[in-house]
Amino acid sequence: MFTAIAYGLAIALNLLCLLIGARFLFQPVAAAAGYGVPAGTDRAYLTIKGMRDGTYGVAGLALLAFAGPHPAAWLMLVAAVLPLGDTLIVLRNGGTRATAFGVHFATAVLVLISAALLFAV
Repeated sequence: MFTAIAYGLAIALNLLCLLIGARFLFQPVAAAAGYGVPAGTDRAYLTIKGMRDGTYGVAGLALLAFAGPHPAAWLMLVAAVLPLGDTLIVLRNGGTRATAFGVHFATAVLVLISAALLFAV
């Protein structure tokens, strides 16, 4: 049961990264608004964000499938820096505290929980 929870949370978070990445690639302005900092007309940075998030999702799923829980846990631990950074970006650029902490900081906490569970498997 514990292993199923660890893998289930990790898979869900990685799939979420893929979905967020796809949204930034295909609906960049709407995705930026949901991120917490509305974007202008420069879509290059939004595309970079989409590629970044999607790549982390693919890497996490690949590690789970081919390397096991501990390598995937290391990736999750390192990747937790991203939503923590996103929290600061939203706060420093006029976004709401609700989005910064309710979306980005909460995501960082979930990623850290996922890493801990994977290390325990």
